[in-house]
Amino acid sequence: MLNEIDLSRTDLNLLVLFEIVMEERHVGRSAERLNLSPSAVSHGLGRLRTLLGDPLFLKTPTGVVPTDRATELAAPISEILARVKAVIDSVEPFDPARSSRRFTIGAPDGASSVFLWQLLHDLPTLAPRIDICIRQLLPRQGQPVPSFAWSDALAELDNRAIDIAVIPLGDVPARFTTRTLYEEDFVIAMRAGHPLAANPTPANYYASRHLVVSHSGDPHGFVDVALAERGLSRRISLTVPNFMFALAVIAETDLVSAIPRRFAAMHGSHFGVTYVDAPIALPRFDITLVVPKVAMMDAGVAWLVSTLAQFSPSAPASSRERVATQGTNSASAQ
Repeated sequence: MLNEIDLSRTDLNLLVLFEIVMEERHVGRSAERLNLSPSAVSHGLGRLRTLLGDPLFLKTPTGVVPTDRATELAAPISEILARVKAVIDSVEPFDPARSSRRFTIGAPDGASSVFLWQLLHDLPTLAPRIDICIRQLLPRQGQPVPSFAWSDALAELDNRAIDIAVIPLGDVPARFTTRTLYEEDFVIAMRAGHPLAANPTPANYYASRHLVVSHSGDPHGFVDVALAERGLSRRISLTVPNFMFALAVIAETDLVSAIPRRFAAMHGSHFGVTYVDAPIALPRFDITLVVPKVAMMDAGVAWLVSTLAQFSPSAPASSRERVATQGTNSASAQ
């Protein structure tokens, strides 16, 4: 450790280089993002190693991996850069009416397909030059603990790959701040005129052919957990990777599927799909906006958080009580 540091001889660009290499885990890709040569990046890393007294990044056949010390430094360095950026940005305060920034929001499609439309409706008036990128976030398949299931999404927030995450997770580490956007539960969707719509008994539901939304193709979802508790099972005839695809398939077949209620209310009619309350108790959960606390020092991110937090879906919520345990893949497989 250095006892004294001459800040006048410390290049802030080295911290920027550190953050980019942490994100890319590759010297060549980092060089492209920084508009530098790979040798310049390697030279910069050498200066950082000398400054911080640690190898920081170790070479592998596919790139580099951070040392434990580099991992420890990632959050403090990110906070330092965010504070510097906030100071610089304060010279010209963020004005959504004039800004031409692009923000990236990560979410599973069952959530983004709900909150996005209101945002798109408001942007032409509130922020006509701001652009939005939606990045698909998915839980780790088969992970029984929600905090672990969505740990990849939290990592993308830490790495600044996304500005905001909207996920079914309320218990997050202290370095994040959260806003609950809305409560969600699942309904059973089917084509118009499907026999189950007229008589949605548990027995008829079990006997139906089922579609499961699963990005990995794993047919086992939280519905199967609920059925197994009753000593029951179902036939899963098809898995598809997202909910929009599910609606298109359900509309033209006799398959049924458990999908988010608000998503079904907003988009089902476009496909000729109807839905009924689930004949068995299924999980309810909160759709939560998650953002690093340090990112809230960015006036643009803070504005986007505030804008999204005002969102309130108009689709009715179910009157069923929340079940005690949330399903891990609540926004994915069912």
